[in-house]
Amino acid sequence: YRLVRPLRTVAAATREMAQGRYAVPVPRPREVEVAALVDDVNTLGQALAETESRRVRLLGEVAHEMRTPLTVVDGYIEGMIDGVLPTGPADLAPVADEVRRLRRLVEDLSQLSRAQEGRTTLEMQDLDLRSVVSGAAERLRPQALDAGLILAVDLTVEPVPVRADPDRLAQVITNLVGNAVRATPAGGRIEVRVQSAGETSTCTVGDTGEGLAPEDLERIFERFYRVAGQRPGPGGSGIGLTIARGIVLAHGGTLTATSAGLGHGCVFTMTLPRSPR
Repeated sequence: YRLVRPLRTVAAATREMAQGRYAVPVPRPREVEVAALVDDVNTLGQALAETESRRVRLLGEVAHEMRTPLTVVDGYIEGMIDGVLPTGPADLAPVADEVRRLRRLVEDLSQLSRAQEGRTTLEMQDLDLRSVVSGAAERLRPQALDAGLILAVDLTVEPVPVRADPDRLAQVITNLVGNAVRATPAGGRIEVRVQSAGETSTCTVGDTGEGLAPEDLERIFERFYRVAGQRPGPGGSGIGLTIARGIVLAHGGTLTATSAGLGHGCVFTMTLPRSPR
């Protein structure tokens, strides 16, 4: 009886979970073996509840991100239909911009889904990390110059062999440098550095910009998270860093952020396994 009663309670709780009601804590019995089973069921219920909470929050975040461009498009189209706004190429440009923003959001969400489910498609090849990093950084040099920033690219003399997807890595570096440009006021400096030591190869992107509070160092990799008081400017969908970390993880590496605090800049470090040659 001491075994059957708690097992019946566990069975009832699992049926509740199957119906989507995850907050059904099962009392812990005295029997050690059954208690371990109850602990596992309670842990499962908590994990399912957190997953459902993230799913609901994601739906709300996506709806929020789509609301602004859709409102702009709707307003312009209604004005044109009513004859209040002209329909020339210059007048349609804002509509095209918002449509592109929606398309980019959809593409980013698709990449985010693949990254978080471990389905990121990689076309791996042996390459020199220096060439990928320098190419991506140089493409953003005009943007940095327009913002009044110094962009320094420091590459080690020796080759830095890695086995990776060059397009995906370029996407990561573009995201990191682009974020640094947006976070750094005119007169600031961005440093991109590639190094190799032992079994790992690293690329760091540092800036003299706004910096990050300790509580934001991990949260910035969460989807749609934005740092409070961030400088205004053209941004992406808010999931660029989430995608970037997913890409690096798919390569067997890590992507982390460090900062001395607000106003003291930030450094992003991408670490990849070194490929023997």
